[in-house]
Formats: sequence, structure tokens, C-alpha cells
Amino acid sequence: MSTVKAYAAHSAGGALEPFEYQFEKLKNEEVEIKVHYCGLCHSDLSMLNNEWGMTTYPFVPGHEVTGEITAVGTDVKNLKEGDLVGLGWISGACMHCNQCMNGDHHLCNTAESTIVNRHGGFADKVRCHWSAAIPLPKNIDMSKAGPLFCGGITVFNPILLADVKPTDKVGVIGIGGLGHMAIKFLHHWGCDVTAFSSNPAKKDEILEMGAHRVINSRDPKELESIAGSLNFILNTTNVTLDWNAYLGVLAPKGTFHNVGAVLEPMAIPAFSLIMGEKSVGGSPIGSPALSRTMIEFCVRHNIYPTTEEFPMSRINDALKHLEDGKARYRIVLKANS
Repeated sequence: MSTVKAYAAHSAGGALEPFEYQFEKLKNEEVEIKVHYCGLCHSDLSMLNNEWGMTTYPFVPGHEVTGEITAVGTDVKNLKEGDLVGLGWISGACMHCNQCMNGDHHLCNTAESTIVNRHGGFADKVRCHWSAAIPLPKNIDMSKAGPLFCGGITVFNPILLADVKPTDKVGVIGIGGLGHMAIKFLHHWGCDVTAFSSNPAKKDEILEMGAHRVINSRDPKELESIAGSLNFILNTTNVTLDWNAYLGVLAPKGTFHNVGAVLEPMAIPAFSLIMGEKSVGGSPIGSPALSRTMIEFCVRHNIYPTTEEFPMSRINDALKHLEDGKARYRIVLKANS
């Protein structure tokens, strides 16, 4: 038994307060991670408010961890005490179903989520199955890497799923925590990148991230001006859009890919797909193997999310900053010393 010091909410939308709980004996295939930094994701806010109807309280958020392994179970593979690792949305999988055997652990029907029915990384330590702990290169900036393990892999995975090519013209809808990382990835992928944003004040920042142009997503004429031009569009927003207008921006055989948690049904006109052989897809995060590939790609090209750092003790200030839409562009919490 060991004591974990964390921050938890005791009701939907409640403030996070200091909270302690006990770890049982470490399981044979688990590792224990001392948290150094933990990103604050919009999914943490959604879970805090029980928007998805699956939150249990007391609730400890946090699923974008970077830290150091301090204990390993007897059957842990390829990891040891002292290793630096990252942990994202998935904390473990069954390791024997078809999805796991195909390397798609994130699609396992019994995958364990880091903040669903268990306590997350807004704490001094967290545990996971060894396969979910992604080794970090020695030269990575741990203070900025945390958001890559949820937001980063969420927008990296679609690039491979849609077979995006360096010669493609692509678009990103919503330049926030997810969208700004998508722009950086696609820029370094070699694509011509169009950003769709409703906030003119972000334009210069978006261009600096690697976008070649910024389209006002609230102006139908601007959307019409690029009709039929993009091979791939990634939607990172969680609100209902004019889906048909964006399908019109796609070139023939183009793909519209959704990673935003839009709660309402998406009204997709059939003929907008049929006549141009277009497709609509979606995806969650990505596999452990792809997370490793993403981290290598980030280190190679010096790609990091744009972050703001708060001490973990100011978690409620950080949550309000996110909820007010002021985050530029991901918040990272530094663990209490």
C-alpha cells in the first residue's frame, strides 16, 4: 500500500481539491510513474462536467503525463526504473483480442482509459500497463511533450489513416489545442495547409505554425473561394458545422476526417459524397506503436505543442483559463515538488 496525493472533484463541475487515496500492490504487468508534468486536455473538462455520462466521483483528471518510472511489476517488458515515459488516454488493453494482436490496442473493446473508472495524472504518481508507457527520447522537452500523448496522437493518426501525401492540399478546422498541433504535423509532412478559424486575432500565430493561408470559417464566400481544392480536411471542433459546405471544399476522392467529439448527429448529404467519390471518417487516439513513431517524428522536426505552464497547485485557475477559451494553445501542469 502506498499513498497517492492528487487533486479530485467530488461532483460534476466541482472544484478540484487535494485528495489522497491508496495504491494496492503493484500488478505484475504494471509500472508506476512519478508525474513530472501533465497536460490539461479539453477531455478532462468534459469528464469533469460529466458531459459524456461516464464520470465517477471522486474524479482525478489528467491523461497527458510525462514522468519517470519508479516501480515495475515482475512481468514488465522493455522498461525499468528510471526510464522516462509518456502516458496518454489509454492505460492498458487486454493484449489478446484481434485488435490488440493487430497492434490496435487503442481499439480494444476492454481497453482501460486513464481517467475512466480510475484516477488520472493530476497526482504525484500514476500507474498503467507497461505497453501504455511510451519511452521518451533523452533529448525531448518533458515540459511540453505531455499533450502529444492525447491531443498530438489524436491528430497524427488521421494523417496515416487517410494516407495523406506530401503533395496533398489539406485543411484543418478549429485552431485550438488539437488543431494547432495538426497544422505543425501537416506542415512538416510537406503539405499545403489551409487553416479554418473563426478568430481573426489568431491569424498571424496560425501562419507562424506552418499554415499557408487562413480562411474565415464564418464567411461562406471564403469557403466558396476554395471549393473543390482540398484532398483532406481534419475537423478538430466539437460543434455542429455546415458539413455540406466543407464537403464542397473537398476535391474529388477527398476525405473529411473528424476527431472532434461532436455530440449531435452529423447530417451528411449522400449526394455530396457520391458525386465526388468523397469519404467521411473518424478516429480516436492511436496505438502505442504509432505513438512511438509520432514522438520520433516530433524530435526529428522539433515539433512541440505551444504551451502555457501552471503549477499543479493552481489547477482550478488552469481549468478556468481553458474553459474561458484563453488557452494558447495547450496547458501543462507542473507537478508539485
